[in-house]
Amino acid sequence: MEMDSLPNGNSTTTSTTAPSTAPPSKLTQLTESLKLEHQFLRVPFEHYKKTIRANIRAVEKEVSSVISAVNDSVDSDISNDDAVQRLTSLVSRLQGLKRKMEEERRTENLQAERCCARIDHLESPDAENLTGWANMRLKRILVDYMLRMSYYDTGLKLAESSNMLDLVDIDMYLEAKKVIDALQNMEIAPALAWCAENKSRLKKLKSKFEFQLRLQEYVELVRAENHMGAIAYARKYLAPWAAMHTKEMQQVFATVAFKGIPECSVYKAFFEPKQWDYLVEQFKQEFCRLYGMNPEPLLNIFLQAGLSSLKTPYPLLVNLLTSLPLCLSLPLSHTQPVLFDTICVTVVKYFRTENERRCFLSLSRMISYILWWQITSKTESKEK
Repeated sequence: MEMDSLPNGNSTTTSTTAPSTAPPSKLTQLTESLKLEHQFLRVPFEHYKKTIRANIRAVEKEVSSVISAVNDSVDSDISNDDAVQRLTSLVSRLQGLKRKMEEERRTENLQAERCCARIDHLESPDAENLTGWANMRLKRILVDYMLRMSYYDTGLKLAESSNMLDLVDIDMYLEAKKVIDALQNMEIAPALAWCAENKSRLKKLKSKFEFQLRLQEYVELVRAENHMGAIAYARKYLAPWAAMHTKEMQQVFATVAFKGIPECSVYKAFFEPKQWDYLVEQFKQEFCRLYGMNPEPLLNIFLQAGLSSLKTPYPLLVNLLTSLPLCLSLPLSHTQPVLFDTICVTVVKYFRTENERRCFLSLSRMISYILWWQITSKTESKEK
């Protein structure tokens, strides 16, 4: 405290205090958490680019074919009637291409609008509507989790009821669902078609998924004892991969000789049903890499971060909190949510402050809500 003299001889007292550091605002915390949501913008943008590239290739292929046909007509000695007929046919092809491109343009516009809607959504939160925006974000994360866990109908209903179809990637997951269902039914053709459609991107990512599919097709030929067909298939489709995957190919080729010998566990593993489950998981990983998606659902990431940040002096309680998100991946039964709620009610009394207790109960209620939702979705699918 200092005494300052004024011109009239009086003095005034001024107090000097250290500036206090304001706690980070909710908007600042929100900005930090949005760093985890790069897929929210990247997924529709990658889909948009993919559509544009496919349309460009289609136009170039069709136009090149028309120009080639015109050049052939010019060089050949044909009558006027034949020339008119050929030109009429080419005009019809170009008109068909025009109609197709108009449809594709509408698709591109919808995808561009989706990108703009997501940008607007990320720019919309402020101090007044932060609660409503956070609720919408929570529903969006829940839909993403449900779609990743194959609860497509439930995720679609939540997205429609919340009016946020432009903020979720349902069409992308439905595209992946076709391949996943085919692999679960031991069908490889849809997965190979997906690889051919995204060949250049998968090559840049150095993906082995197509090679694994080719190996599985070879194994199926061996399983059917079509050895000559397997050899011909290997020469046509597996030979280009020989330089990069020599060891795997040697093991698979040996299955022709060692298939019926139970003692050869290395070769017997190629014929086990779990190989198809491995292909499903590998496809999910490659699908996420292709579109820049997080390998883990955002819901798991946020729950683990929130639970592990709760301060408690009890080490056993810390272990319990960090393992709670695992409940989302355990086999579900109708007793699991009830048991989970009972544990949470017992554990909450160990927290020191009311704020910690409220935070824990909010997280636990959300987990319980998801568990009940998963059970309900499975019950509905079985009834159907």
